[in-house]
Amino acid sequence: MTLLSTGAQAPPISGNDQFGKPVSLEEYRGRKVVLYFYPKDDTPGCTREACAFRDNFPNFQKIGVEVLGVSIDSGAKHSKFAGKYQLPFRLVADESKSVVEAYGVWGRKKFMGKEYMGTNRVTYLIDEQGMIEKVWPKVTPATHAEEILNYLGGETT
Repeated sequence: MTLLSTGAQAPPISGNDQFGKPVSLEEYRGRKVVLYFYPKDDTPGCTREACAFRDNFPNFQKIGVEVLGVSIDSGAKHSKFAGKYQLPFRLVADESKSVVEAYGVWGRKKFMGKEYMGTNRVTYLIDEQGMIEKVWPKVTPATHAEEILNYLGGETT
């Protein structure tokens, strides 16, 4: 796993959201974007992280920052997950793994002694010009949204 560096150009995104609509970083040009990668919809850690972003979403909106979640789950799974937890932000379906690979978050993982390939929990903050402003390579799901808001100088819930 080789993460992108601060100051690098953010790779383009190709994929659809939970509504089947195409998502691109270009549509967010001029605004900061929190691009958070997570392993799997509706699992304990990923649900905690998504719900923390949901609960703090008004605070991100107040400071003009967009939130996008990305996993390799399908749009249908994203739709079910977003509906179940009333997630107000877009989830990008990256079934081809092109986005997770471009951002260097696809890699070897270990769980209960077994190694496998999967999406690592990493977040990128992309600035108004499409450059990577900050990288969080290690994420604590329950407190990560607040950590980003603290970095941005925003309020937390």
